[in-house]
Amino acid sequence: MNPRTRKSLGRGGLNAVAVVVAVIMAFPVYWMVTTALKPKTDVFTRDLTLFPTTLTLSHFKRVVADESFLRFAGNSLMVTLVVVAVTMVVGFLAATAMARFDYVGRRLSMILILAIQMVPLEALLISMYVMLDGMGLLDRLMGVMVAYLALALPFTVWTLRGFISNIPAELEEAALIDGCSRVQSFRLILLPLIAPGLVAASVFAFILAWNEFILANVVLLSKQNATLPLWLASFQSSFKEIDWSGLMAASTLFALPVIVFFVAVQGRLHEGAAAGGVKG
Repeated sequence: MNPRTRKSLGRGGLNAVAVVVAVIMAFPVYWMVTTALKPKTDVFTRDLTLFPTTLTLSHFKRVVADESFLRFAGNSLMVTLVVVAVTMVVGFLAATAMARFDYVGRRLSMILILAIQMVPLEALLISMYVMLDGMGLLDRLMGVMVAYLALALPFTVWTLRGFISNIPAELEEAALIDGCSRVQSFRLILLPLIAPGLVAASVFAFILAWNEFILANVVLLSKQNATLPLWLASFQSSFKEIDWSGLMAASTLFALPVIVFFVAVQGRLHEGAAAGGVKG
């Protein structure tokens, strides 16, 4: 067998494995969506089918018509947008300082940021609860915003620092020589080149703030301040039973913003593949 054939077979095998893994990962999502579209009688039947023959949007209409869904969706959206915006601004500035300036404790701060990411959230719950209680932020959306910022910023700073470190400082120095101010150099040179890193970090911050359940369940004590993950966890029918059809419809709607956000920014990620390339 010649090397080209062997290489083709190896690539085909890897592609086949990738397809199998993709199907396994996508099947629960497919089953969630199809369950949301099935009539309730087809959900509890013993004769399960992979491809439903009867579809209905009644479960989605019922979820959207629920005032609590819209209120909790608004809470989640507000928390997520604030966390993403603040994380990008603060993370970008902190990462730039760490990558471009040499100051006392720089190496220690990088080690601490890396170490913080290794600590599981469950180990931080008590300390975060006490901290937010002392700040008067318990049972307030501002409280979960502060907590999510504390979780998202270390990853954002560490990620953006790597992007900025790979951008030659000579580009900014050349802009300064050409008459740009420090702010103009920052905005016209560094910001466009770091955009792919900002997009990657924003996706992480968005998913974290939108999907997080444990911390929100501890901090948000009253129902009116709940977010969508908390509402989904207590989703019940009028008979105090789990409404699986409605739950799957609500879960599908819950997943849509993350998909829409990723589709909206993925083009910027692709553009960043050559963003760091500099012609000599």
